[in-house]
Amino acid sequence: MTPPGNAWNEASLSEDPAVALLQKLGFRYVAPEVLEAERESLKQPLLPARLARALKKLNPWLSDDNLHKAVRSVGAVHSATLIEASEEVYKTLVHTRSFEQDLGDGRKSHDVRFFDFDDPSNNELLVTRQYAVKGAKKIIRPDIVVFVNGIPLAVIECKNPTLGEAWKLEAIDQFSRYQELDDQYRELGAPRLFETVQILIATCGQAAVYGTVTTPYRFFAEWKTAWPMTPEQLRALVGREPTAQDVTLAGLLAPQNLLDLLRSFVVFEPDRDTGRTVRKLCRYQQFTAVNKAIARARTAKKPADRGGVVWHTQGSGKSLTMLWLALKLRRDPLHENPTLVLVTDRKDLDAQITGTFQACKFPNPERAESVRHLRELLSGPPGKTVLATVQKFQELAATGGSPGKRSARKEHPVLSEAHNLFVLTDEAHRTQYGGLAANMRKALPNAAFFGFTGTPIDKKDRSTLSTFGPYIDTYTIEQAVADGATVPIFYEGRLPALRIIGNTLDALFDRVFADRSDEEREAIKKRYANEQTLAGAPKRVETICLDLLDHYAKAIQPGGFKAQIVTCTRENAVLYKEAIDRLHGPQSAIIISGSNKDAAHLVKHHTSEEQRTALTNRFLAKDDPLKILVVCDMLLTGFDAPIEQVMYLDSPLKEHTLLQAIARVNRTADGKSYGLIVDYWGVSEALTEALEIFAPSEVKDAMTPKSDELPRLQARHAAAVRFFVRVKDKDDLDACVAVLEPEDVRAEFDAAFKRFSQSLDMLLPDPSALPYVADARWLGKIRQAAAAKFRDAKIDIADCGAKVRKLIEEAVAADGIEILVKPISLFAPELEDKLKKLKTSEARASEMEHAIRDEIHVRIDDDPVFFTSLRERLEQLIEDRKAKRVDAVRELQVLDEIRKKIRGRAETAETLGLSETGLAIYGLVSERKPLTAAEKTGNAYGKVDESRKELASLLEEQLEPQVSLVDWVHKDDVQREMRKRIKRQLRAAGFTDDKIDATAESIVDLMKRRRGR
Repeated sequence: MTPPGNAWNEASLSEDPAVALLQKLGFRYVAPEVLEAERESLKQPLLPARLARALKKLNPWLSDDNLHKAVRSVGAVHSATLIEASEEVYKTLVHTRSFEQDLGDGRKSHDVRFFDFDDPSNNELLVTRQYAVKGAKKIIRPDIVVFVNGIPLAVIECKNPTLGEAWKLEAIDQFSRYQELDDQYRELGAPRLFETVQILIATCGQAAVYGTVTTPYRFFAEWKTAWPMTPEQLRALVGREPTAQDVTLAGLLAPQNLLDLLRSFVVFEPDRDTGRTVRKLCRYQQFTAVNKAIARARTAKKPADRGGVVWHTQGSGKSLTMLWLALKLRRDPLHENPTLVLVTDRKDLDAQITGTFQACKFPNPERAESVRHLRELLSGPPGKTVLATVQKFQELAATGGSPGKRSARKEHPVLSEAHNLFVLTDEAHRTQYGGLAANMRKALPNAAFFGFTGTPIDKKDRSTLSTFGPYIDTYTIEQAVADGATVPIFYEGRLPALRIIGNTLDALFDRVFADRSDEEREAIKKRYANEQTLAGAPKRVETICLDLLDHYAKAIQPGGFKAQIVTCTRENAVLYKEAIDRLHGPQSAIIISGSNKDAAHLVKHHTSEEQRTALTNRFLAKDDPLKILVVCDMLLTGFDAPIEQVMYLDSPLKEHTLLQAIARVNRTADGKSYGLIVDYWGVSEALTEALEIFAPSEVKDAMTPKSDELPRLQARHAAAVRFFVRVKDKDDLDACVAVLEPEDVRAEFDAAFKRFSQSLDMLLPDPSALPYVADARWLGKIRQAAAAKFRDAKIDIADCGAKVRKLIEEAVAADGIEILVKPISLFAPELEDKLKKLKTSEARASEMEHAIRDEIHVRIDDDPVFFTSLRERLEQLIEDRKAKRVDAVRELQVLDEIRKKIRGRAETAETLGLSETGLAIYGLVSERKPLTAAEKTGNAYGKVDESRKELASLLEEQLEPQVSLVDWVHKDDVQREMRKRIKRQLRAAGFTDDKIDATAESIVDLMKRRRGR
């Protein structure tokens, strides 16, 4: 009988159910050994014969020569980086590849289809497990690989849910290794597999996340819907309550969805900070919104019913949703080469649309430069994509007026009566556009209108819904925060005595001008008679700036983030800028609109569009010293600034303007767990009134009081310290670290500590957080010491916020335990010092054990036989310790013996008359049992076999010409010659046929490791 829990492994809890569901979705399971037999080499991830059959089926006209070229266009890509190869292959698979061929009408170029996107069942759909792919030096075996027409499109890595929160990190780290995304993984993976792959899924049965090729850890996200499959349909399909894994697999890999994602929901664009190309795959809300919009456009009977509103909260990828909807509308044959009009002020979106349409071989989008130009574009033949600004629909030239002049406005003329015309409008709500919606509807009476908005439609706004139609899809602030698409926004009010809301004007006036005489105050009162002018009283602005700069220096700047100040008038913006400069604050810039009638003090702050672009680009650059932007009404919408963490608000914003403005701080960024609104006006005092035009459910969690974080901090603190409740002496660092020896416990503690650290970092330097500082230092020291002792690279102090990180670093320095919190290699001189600092034999033995384990892990490929024998000895020793067959003192003695063997390896080679490489080859051709030999003789090889020693020396000599060639590790012909030479010598030495191939491969791999650098 199997003991309970023995079947709780990744295969039974995750892999088996995943494969079973994929089969139900239409994929046929084929064993990996069957597919392996179809490939010439494990280095080739494709299934060439299956791809060739599919190509011939979809393109019967293909000649044998072009068929071969088509297969090679996907399977033999020559690019410097994985992302370049991924982009090139993507263009081939989706945008097709042309080949010249004479089909009876002369030699012409013809496009080749790799998939039948319209009928998924017309493709060969396969799934396999443990699919072996060989990289430069290693063979990787992903848990599950999904193929369409012989092309790997999805890779799934399954983990055991009993790992706790560590499953996700482990799975994604494996993807990073497979793709060789970091120098530490160089030549440990097989990046070629991922040149065609579109989707990566990490799962543990009960939870799952997905990404695409080169996706960093923090961008892996959940896919929360199986759409278009309903929950009931999925439940019926799996025959039980669906898990998160079921939902993810059905949502992403159902053949219809997989091919749709591949064709219409991928974009390559440059990263703003690094300039490097980034591959992006849509989120679930973008996929469902676009497809719901397409369905409505296809099925509604009246033009007015074909459109609708997509409300996706700001920062959740609304611009890309517009792009992908435009792409799918353009492709839909039902609409007969439609005309698309995109109304947006986003130049970066224009560039994205143009680039994507060019890649798809669609006509270039054209920008309407005037109302007349817009009319010309729309009155011509169909099939255009027109980019227009809001103003083009508002600038209505009156008939009969002189050129360049406006006379009385008249009703907007009809621009086009076409039915296959679609208008996609950004920020489509009444407060933004005034009468624009009605104008567009009159100008384009038969068009379908899709409105995109980052804020919900308010209760008073009837025109937006009557123009565009009802909601197509909604993605609320609450959903975006829960999904990690945006960070939560907190607010705090500061300097209550100077707030405009919450104080009478008289009381506020008396506070600001308390130092003046009665006569002066009476004269001043006439000047500062309203909120805006009183808000700009120099003493008030200076007091706020002193507080603001102190807050920024202590709460925001340590994390490397930046700030925006929002004022109620342009005059006040200038006052703020001047006060910051006068108080020697960080580098700042003012960006305000200008007018010909402005006074001199405003004119000197006028900027051109090019200057504003330069300033915002500097602000967005993390390392640029420009830290603060001062604005009035600019940069409150459409300004995407992940670097901005705080907005200092001294303006009476409300409704849509408030929601749009505060969203400047909700973008995600490395190390950013929240955005903050610091309120000097008093808006937060009347938040309900400021947002009363919206339904409460639609603005839930728009802004949360910062004080609400204190109860969360208390709960997270309790969760972190509970790990050490059974440690009697909390100052005994060794005892506390010992609690974290089991990997699953360490992973759970690390997750709990990160949550505690996140809450503490948010509240510091607020006095309410000070009681938790001592425990943060204590827990941080334990965490760092555990990371060093167990060589756990997953634990990194950089994960903490800057303020908590500084606390921990100061505590480590103050206690003089720096040596205990840094990993020290086995032969570093500091190891002896570290062992002396540890208080018990058990702690010293544990430190030595993990140092040896790390050394073996790093060097095992340098000499597999030698280091495998030592690893076996180490595991045996650990078993003996657990069974109490040896005590800590004896364990230390044996560990020291193992250490000496590793140190003396070079001496062993010299004694045998071999080089270190020759010694490693000797291990591979020797037939002795390493562990037994080591026990009897004190070295890893036992009694020396002279004939095998001579063979090792001869093999090294025979391979020297090949391994001396430049870049030999990437030359298949050189490696073939090496294998041939090795096999010849092995046969001569009497090796049997069943051992020759494996031994030759092992020796070539060894030479790559030792001589391939």
